[in-house]
Amino acid sequence: MKEINNVAVLGAGAMGAVYASRFFDASLFSTVLVARDPRYDRLRAEGLVVNGKHYSIQVVHPDEAATPADLIIVALKDYNLPEAINDLKNLVDGETTLISVMNGLDSEEYLGSVYGMDKVLYAVAVGIDAVREGNSVTYTNPGKVFFGELDNSHQSERVRRVQAAFERAGVVFETPTDMTRMLWWKFMINVGVNQASAVMLAPYGVFQSSPDAQALTEALMREVIALAQRIGVNIGEQDLDGWYAVLKSLSPEGKTSMLQDIEAGRKTEVEVFAGKVVELGKGHGIPTPVNQTLLSIVHVLEQYRA
Repeated sequence: MKEINNVAVLGAGAMGAVYASRFFDASLFSTVLVARDPRYDRLRAEGLVVNGKHYSIQVVHPDEAATPADLIIVALKDYNLPEAINDLKNLVDGETTLISVMNGLDSEEYLGSVYGMDKVLYAVAVGIDAVREGNSVTYTNPGKVFFGELDNSHQSERVRRVQAAFERAGVVFETPTDMTRMLWWKFMINVGVNQASAVMLAPYGVFQSSPDAQALTEALMREVIALAQRIGVNIGEQDLDGWYAVLKSLSPEGKTSMLQDIEAGRKTEVEVFAGKVVELGKGHGIPTPVNQTLLSIVHVLEQYRA
């Protein structure tokens, strides 16, 4: 497979903007944002501002895309993927690799159902504390991307190709042997802190100092741990310590994506967090009362804060 030179980013929110800016700053890639309708017009007119620096990254309309991308980073909200997935059809060829840094457990399979799982690598972004306001994104910790095949005992050529691109772009990454474990560990974190922050309207600093905030987060996470163990995924109580190591690295003023959504009156991803936990709990006979409660609370917040 050839070296990655053409990079496309679908989703110019907090994470998408950060990764697009990293590839653009490297000056070694042709970097484009993929958007249509109002987002297309807005990005072309306003660009992006990341940590105070203005970026005029080329914006490509899906119907007008002519050059296939070597790497596509999908950074959408989960509920936007079904509508946007076909926006990549003109950007994918036989050597394209797709990586999703979306929340939840299902985006890779959904992308693979349209473009082929042979083109998809699994990924999670951990420790990034980006906050978006309008077209402006700020962050103090870029975090790390964990990515690869589900089993990386022997790294594939596709994985090595993306590793080389991340190195050139200055994107911190790791390729774990057991990617399934990493997907569930990130899911555990999101189910815990994303949802707890949304209902308490609390930035990371609250979780760094409040035993009550930590207790709610852990209660949500333990329901994920119980599910994972029933399914056969290797996460346990010791992985809570791994979360606290990440939490210490985050800006106290930083906010989870779900808190940002609640504050902006936007729809949240509660269905891929608590909704998924409750669904899996019913299927596997695991009680999930804390996530069921948070699901109801967030539904009310979505309805009455919009």
